[in-house]
Amino acid sequence: MNVLKKIFVIGVGIWGMATVAMAQTDRQLIREGNRHYFKQEYAKAETAYRKALSQNNANAQAAYNLGCALQMQQKDSAAIEQYQQAGKMESIKKRKAKAYHNIGVICQGHQMFAEAIEAYKESLRNNPADNETRYNLALCMRQQKNQQNGNDKKQQDKDKEKKDDNKKQQDKEKQQQNKEDQKQPPAKENMSKENAEQLLNAAMQEEKATQQRLKKAAQQPPKRNLQKNW
Repeated sequence: MNVLKKIFVIGVGIWGMATVAMAQTDRQLIREGNRHYFKQEYAKAETAYRKALSQNNANAQAAYNLGCALQMQQKDSAAIEQYQQAGKMESIKKRKAKAYHNIGVICQGHQMFAEAIEAYKESLRNNPADNETRYNLALCMRQQKNQQNGNDKKQQDKDKEKKDDNKKQQDKEKQQQNKEDQKQPPAKENMSKENAEQLLNAAMQEEKATQQRLKKAAQQPPKRNLQKNW
């Protein structure tokens, strides 16, 4: 973190006055903004740079310096917009490189590593000799890799936790079902109507046959038992 802070401060430097011809009002407003900036009066510097842009909205220097003032106030999204405008308008490659370098610093600070890497690459295209940007790029690529590995590990842990929770829920439901089954009385054997009628008819036939045998036995004369001689 200390390294990033050091690089951040170095990368935020204000451009000096351009040699290209500008309207007097632009020069005066940019100088006023620079005075406020170096006194760390960033809000006043922002106001002066915005006035300069209102006089000449194609002024790349005013856009870049406004980005610096916004960045120092932690208005990072607005700062990136100004750096992008400065990068598009600026014709001097080293200044263009600074604009993209600062975009990379902001994105890296927010762990937006993919965006930071692209910004650093664009900076190096315009100034390949900038070792500061090259170092930031290497550091950012390493941080991105660590972030991806960390996200993969978190996802794996999350999937495992979800799987374990599902298994616990299934085991709980199975135990509950076993308890419910134990409470249920044994199932009675179902008998169809046809089977019941067959059993009833058989019983009636048996009863009828028994009555007939008893009646027949009653109608026969008793047998005489012969006494044996002593």
